[in-house]
Amino acid sequence: MSLRWTILAPVYDKISHRTEEAGLGSIRERLLVEADGRVLEIGAGTGSNLPFYEGVDSLVVTEPEPAMLRRLQGRIREEPPRAEVVRAPAEDLPFDDASFDTVVSTLVLCGADQDRSLTEIRRVLRPAGRLLFIEHVRSEDPALARFQDRINWLNRFLVGCECNRQTLAAIEGAGFTVSRLEQATMPQAPRFVRPLIVGSASPARSRRCR
Repeated sequence: MSLRWTILAPVYDKISHRTEEAGLGSIRERLLVEADGRVLEIGAGTGSNLPFYEGVDSLVVTEPEPAMLRRLQGRIREEPPRAEVVRAPAEDLPFDDASFDTVVSTLVLCGADQDRSLTEIRRVLRPAGRLLFIEHVRSEDPALARFQDRINWLNRFLVGCECNRQTLAAIEGAGFTVSRLEQATMPQAPRFVRPLIVGSASPARSRRCR
């Protein structure tokens, strides 16, 4: 159990409200229209993505932190869609191989162990499945990137995530092919966490020897 999230969970939605209203909610909605089939969301937090799952066959959401999990469970009881809630970290997903058509990761890979999480995501995705992602990343602007490097220790201490990760390279390095990518900005957020990547990726098919 993380003391950080025990403190942050009760105020998380209030803290993020301005950012969601200023445009992050719309980014979520545009992305999640692509979710279909059996869907898994990792690190679902308090359930910010829940209103945007429409027409999926089934939905499983995971969250490792008990304080956030309680709020997630309460939200699912009070409003649609129906979903199965599982306490699990992104690095150790308790699901069979090739179990899901879609895996969703929004603002998760900044704090999780990227290599382990992406390996798990690829494992539970079906060969024709897709990873949908929204992640804040290291800026392509050199001056802002240097500032992110300098302040990263403080961001990690306060909220438990890295603001300077090169997450797109990590996704591709984990064996995914990125089919759609949008460079976006986190609205109403400190400038060192504004750079976003939004997109879709599929497990790369391994080449077979003939």
